[in-house]
Amino acid sequence: MAEIKNVVVPDIGNFKDVAIIDVAVKAGDKVSAEQTLISLETDKATVDVPTPFAGVVKEVKVKVGDKVSEGALIVTIEASGEAATLAPSTAPAAAPAQTATPVATAPVATPAPVAAPIAAAAPAPVSSGASAHASPSIRRFARELGVDLVKVGGSGEKGRVTKDDVQNFVKKSLAGGGAATGGALPGLLPWPDVDFAKFGAIEAKPLSRIKKISGANLHRNWVMIPHVTQFEEADISEMEAFRKELGAEYAKQDIKITPLAFMLKACAITLKHFPDFNASLDASGENLIVKKYIHIGVAVDTPDGLMVPVIRDVDQKGIVQLAKELGEVSAKAREKKITAADMQGGCFTISSLGGIGGTAFTPIINAPEVAILGVSRSSMKPVWKDGEFVPRLMLPLSLSYDHRVIDGAAGARFTTYLAHVLSDMRRLAL
Repeated sequence: MAEIKNVVVPDIGNFKDVAIIDVAVKAGDKVSAEQTLISLETDKATVDVPTPFAGVVKEVKVKVGDKVSEGALIVTIEASGEAATLAPSTAPAAAPAQTATPVATAPVATPAPVAAPIAAAAPAPVSSGASAHASPSIRRFARELGVDLVKVGGSGEKGRVTKDDVQNFVKKSLAGGGAATGGALPGLLPWPDVDFAKFGAIEAKPLSRIKKISGANLHRNWVMIPHVTQFEEADISEMEAFRKELGAEYAKQDIKITPLAFMLKACAITLKHFPDFNASLDASGENLIVKKYIHIGVAVDTPDGLMVPVIRDVDQKGIVQLAKELGEVSAKAREKKITAADMQGGCFTISSLGGIGGTAFTPIINAPEVAILGVSRSSMKPVWKDGEFVPRLMLPLSLSYDHRVIDGAAGARFTTYLAHVLSDMRRLAL
């Protein structure tokens, strides 16, 4: 028997007043179970909300541009038979597929996974903005940037402070030579305002939302964290030979064994040996939080920008399992199906440009982590060994670390140990 059922916004975490960026159905459309109804865009991810059952759309209750929260009515659907029996009228849609935006990071930057803060040296305390009208996610965003919400004018409904308001406030503060917190960057000139069209043809291309968000994070991290980068080379001749053998063995199972899987395992071993690299400073900056788990973020290049999904419990997994998970999260990121939760909880990040090229680079730390590893393209080099030069496959490593937590000697020891692990396959089994 036909029955009219409501479909509401499901649990989307702590996000409130999330903008609808696409409505995929209209009244009269036939929909199948799990078919996308609308797409939401939070400050961390794009969320596709599916219908939990099949039927015919009777009425669409929302439109593009509306802002909704958990429990808001999206559509009414005429469900019949088993679908009508199984699906309660107030049931939220099935778990959303989300598309993450970056933390990130770092050149990664993470996504993954940000705008500037604002005074490289001890920023002034920021008020809670208790009197400002803003959602929890915007308050958190403002805290990350060191912005006092009380000073930000709200352009949203009923004076609500939006993310654009916060970002524009930071931009204006920097352009004026001051800081969003009321501090200052002495002598900072305004950003050049140039009419580029005077010199020839131009095209204005808006930055993707991912690049806007990750760019602001990277700016903050670069300004607020005293970066030092240590460079090293690892002899991966034996590792690469074994990787090719393993790759041929698992090709039939559609599992691609990449060098990054070995890098993950080697980093996990090294992080256990140097626990201060598997840590974060607390909000006061006076305590180091050392983590007993090892979750490692991996920068993934997508058409919209970098995302940094996190591989969990790397130390407890083998090379094949890591390779399989890498393939899965990379595909999800490129298909815009990765969730915000997939990019949280990282302890350390790897940004690999080995598949593209380059000899070294300076990756930007993905706060609140204290270190990030950059990997460039390996190449054959003559290495002096046993009284003669022999050809060896050498992998360039670039480790950026937070000098407030890690000194130069520790950074050099970390990269030396990591290179030793990568050069000796036996150590990956430890």
